[in-house]
Amino acid sequence: MLRSFFLNKKWLLWSWGGGLFLILSLLIQVTITVKINEWYKGFYDILQKPTENDISVFWDKIFEFVYLAMPYVILATFTAYFTRLYAFRWREAMTFDYIPYWTSGRAKVEGSAQRIQEDTMRFAKIVESLGLQIVRAIMTLIAFTPILWGLSEKVEIDFLKNIPGSLVWIAFATSLGSLLISWFVGIKLPGLEYNNQKVEAKFRKELVYGEDDRDNYAKPDTVFQLFTGIKFNYHRLFLHYGYFDIWINIYDQFMVIVPYLVMAPGLFTGAITLGFVIQVSNAFSRVHSSFSLFTQNWTTITELRSIYKRLNEFETAIGYKKIA
Repeated sequence: MLRSFFLNKKWLLWSWGGGLFLILSLLIQVTITVKINEWYKGFYDILQKPTENDISVFWDKIFEFVYLAMPYVILATFTAYFTRLYAFRWREAMTFDYIPYWTSGRAKVEGSAQRIQEDTMRFAKIVESLGLQIVRAIMTLIAFTPILWGLSEKVEIDFLKNIPGSLVWIAFATSLGSLLISWFVGIKLPGLEYNNQKVEAKFRKELVYGEDDRDNYAKPDTVFQLFTGIKFNYHRLFLHYGYFDIWINIYDQFMVIVPYLVMAPGLFTGAITLGFVIQVSNAFSRVHSSFSLFTQNWTTITELRSIYKRLNEFETAIGYKKIA
């Protein structure tokens, strides 16, 4: 899975050079978000006391935002495009590294064609997307943790104001707690996703054989039986995803108001301004989202785990030497 792309001379420019470009692009984007976070305070302070400021000050802040936002939009758009190319090149490397082993006839595993065609595509796409998010999260933490730590000095709640970096610790503790809860709530999802791929592979294989041999394959009774297995598995999967979604949605909605709950006492006593609260909310959201990356992508990670398991089985079956 990794050797074909990162250790193959043919793909070194794409794998390492492209990866470096993505990291630099994310670094610039995070730098811009830091500037936008600083912009929030000044802008909302103006809105809090509009009669004390001239309208020209408002427009100056708007133009400042456009100056920051437009480069971010352009860079983020190009980065998304390049990421898709990067993922496709990874899939291409894996596919043509597997095929010689597969054509040798050593593949003794169900759905081997699907694993080359579909699983490599999904693996590369998910790993690239998730990998990009992980790098972005690390950079965001490096940039915003000191900011949020400094903003914590204005917390007025008695049991928090004497704790250095209290907002950072709240973000970390809630994220860690949510990860542990998500692990238990979604503990059955990886196995169900894996089973889902197996039944889908059997169904697809029967239909493909039926295209060339309708007398022996894809008969109505067989198709109905295979699809019944798919339906049964999907219903179980939807049920487990259902209560997992309930947990995630409750958690997400609660975390939206957490920074306001913490900063409200200072706002109503006049110790801080509205702009300061908005800046705290933005910084807290950035730090918390980075800490909560795996919780927010739990369903994607579950799918990746099932694909990784299938590709590992396939590599073992065709005698492919793994490094991961």
